[in-house]
Amino acid sequence: MEKIPFNKPYLTGKETQYIQDAVNCGKISGNGKYTQMCHRFFEEHYGFGKCLLTTSCTDALEMAALLLDIQPGDEVILPSYTFVSTANAFILRGAKLVFADSRPDHPGIEESQLKALINSRTKAIIVVHYAGVACDMEKVMALANEFGLYVVEDAAQAIDSFYTFSSGKKAALGSIGHLAAFSFHETKNIISGEGGMLVVNDPRFVQRAEIIWEKGTNRAAFFRGEVDKYGWIDVGSSFLPSEIVAAFLFAQLEHLTCIQEKRKKIWIQYFEGLRSVEGEGIRLPSIPHYATNNAHMFYMVAQSGLQRQKIIEALGAKGFHAVFHYLSLHRSPYYAPKHDGRNLPNTDFYTDCLIRLPLFYELDAISIDRMIPIIRASAQMGLAAF
Repeated sequence: MEKIPFNKPYLTGKETQYIQDAVNCGKISGNGKYTQMCHRFFEEHYGFGKCLLTTSCTDALEMAALLLDIQPGDEVILPSYTFVSTANAFILRGAKLVFADSRPDHPGIEESQLKALINSRTKAIIVVHYAGVACDMEKVMALANEFGLYVVEDAAQAIDSFYTFSSGKKAALGSIGHLAAFSFHETKNIISGEGGMLVVNDPRFVQRAEIIWEKGTNRAAFFRGEVDKYGWIDVGSSFLPSEIVAAFLFAQLEHLTCIQEKRKKIWIQYFEGLRSVEGEGIRLPSIPHYATNNAHMFYMVAQSGLQRQKIIEALGAKGFHAVFHYLSLHRSPYYAPKHDGRNLPNTDFYTDCLIRLPLFYELDAISIDRMIPIIRASAQMGLAAF
């Protein structure tokens, strides 16, 4: 029986060629030819501010926490339905986490709850563009401006996705908040194995971001000839990746349009094929009018944990690897004792009921067509048992 994995990294064919070129250039330690080519691509293609490749999205988020000078006692608001890296970056600086619930129609943060969570200790709002679908950034930025807060976009899943303001202006996700973090992990649309990027849209943070990125030194300025020697200027760490990682990433960026077109085709086939299961208690993804779909993932929301289990088991029996996703951070063993006790029902519902289906560049239409009747039959079984 053929087994269809949840994810399979896609190679364009140029990765090893560019890696060899990076080696031949004689500089593979980072911030060389390919790092700078990647930076230019993102800044010119998406209108991002200063871009800095990092070894992971986790590192980019940790840089953001350093740049915002998060101190013990500061509070940051973030969704509970997210990966632990979103939270850890701020926990490491001593922040108190204030978790917001997800939206009833989408796993992203419930924007209407945010104002009630703000107080004099609040320093930042961290939004997560779940599945590459935009949070309502106009509302978030208006709140931030009203209360003097910073906004960090966790755009780990959101490459090549956009938000449309009420004025009609369209902006790439990652270009709106003061800071943004991207992931190029092998499960993402554009990959480098491990890897990430910090985007600095607020000019006040640009110079310090580069220093933090270079272990707390002004080494980058030295190599540009702006200073005659470099030294220890600030806190920092070894956040920048090697040229080998950057070369791999640049090969992916050259094929971004092709990759995105194929992923969107797969997403649409799933959506159209699964419309019939909505009557079986299954909810399909919702894309708000202000958001675009970058086809990062295709998820469904079951009516119950039992129904989800039936679907995952039925697909697995036929060789298709479907998975659930995040576990509520406010209920985690580490943070539950520190949580303020508020119920976050939508977050818990997604934790119990959300299913992700296989989605990768080489997934063929026949495999998708084979999955749909399995999902329909198992959804009916799970609904009957429920």
